[in-house]
Amino acid sequence: MSIVQRVYPGEGAQLDVLVMHCDHARFVYNVGLEQRSWWTQSRRHFRQKINYVSQAADLTAARREFDWLRAGSTVVQQGALRDLDRAFTNFFARRAGYPTFKKRSNVRKGFVVRDLSVRRVNRRWGEILVPKAGWIRFRISRAWTDIFAATSARITLANGRWTVSFTTPPAARTMPDTTAVVGIDRGVANSIATSDGRMFHPPGFTAGEQTRFVALQRRLSRQQKGSANRDRTKAELGRLRLRLMDRRGDWIEQTTTELASTYCAAAVENLPVRNMTRRATPKPDPGRPGAFLPNGGRAKSGLNRAILASYWGKFAQRLAHKMSVVAVPAAYTSQQCSNCGYTCPENRDSQAVFRCQGCGFEHHADTNAAINIRDRAFIIKHQPEDISGDRVHQSRLRAAPTTSVA
Repeated sequence: MSIVQRVYPGEGAQLDVLVMHCDHARFVYNVGLEQRSWWTQSRRHFRQKINYVSQAADLTAARREFDWLRAGSTVVQQGALRDLDRAFTNFFARRAGYPTFKKRSNVRKGFVVRDLSVRRVNRRWGEILVPKAGWIRFRISRAWTDIFAATSARITLANGRWTVSFTTPPAARTMPDTTAVVGIDRGVANSIATSDGRMFHPPGFTAGEQTRFVALQRRLSRQQKGSANRDRTKAELGRLRLRLMDRRGDWIEQTTTELASTYCAAAVENLPVRNMTRRATPKPDPGRPGAFLPNGGRAKSGLNRAILASYWGKFAQRLAHKMSVVAVPAAYTSQQCSNCGYTCPENRDSQAVFRCQGCGFEHHADTNAAINIRDRAFIIKHQPEDISGDRVHQSRLRAAPTTSVA
């Protein structure tokens, strides 16, 4: 778990040192990645496989040779090598893709502070000791005992904002005094729908901010790459995006905390968000080499943006941190009647209207799906003999079993 606090470095020397650490961390990471790409099983002139230990020794030799590299912190540079080693570990464990080079133009950059030392100035301000920079102030918005218990930290620059993330043990879950459970359906029109009929929507830009955002994007498309004006426009766009991320992050925290304090457990659909937001596959035109047929790419792009703006993955992740969450198969949850169990595509008249063709039951479609998700996780409500002749219902019953993710 991480506790993120806002950092306010002093102008001049302190700010220059932080920027230098970010540059050195990026350089060491990229050089280490390039060095690892050299090694293959067929290249026998390497005495040993390249890993963190061998690269740390190479870093020591490089610091003796180059004064500009020696001017930085060895802790920061070794932290970049540890990040690279962790990235390869995740890749070989199939938890992430192959590591890529870090660009200087990335809006997000940072470095690790391993030997953590913090002190409290007053009720609202604290200080963290950064190598070569000294004590740097940060704003305290969480309990000081949690910050003081941190084992390491990462200082990050994103769109002109400096922050520090303190690595702490996971917070203990607050167990509510209830046995109530809830089902959660995630959608586009209604980002979060619960089985008790509530709907949650993530915040977005205001009308003025949306107008400003579109105008800045149009200005950016006309400006020359590499110009100072383009950099200023990108900075303004970054500040707007950062404001939107703050709003949505706050919405996720408040919504998940409210659910965790109201229910003892929750059920969500097991949705492959990464697969659902992939771009549409191009369709080559067999009659015209080099040409392509319409593939609905524009509509798919709009759907992908709507899904990503709903923060499905982040919402489920934070909810699992705060309460017990059970993942259930998503198949036919929107077509099954929560009253009698009858399943067919015609049950859902529209995005919001559900009308069962078997018993005539009517409900909001998203709420009906959330009830089905809750029943699959915690209740065995409908038996196969209810609609034994329905092949769609039989295939739903053969869906994958529920799994707990917390």
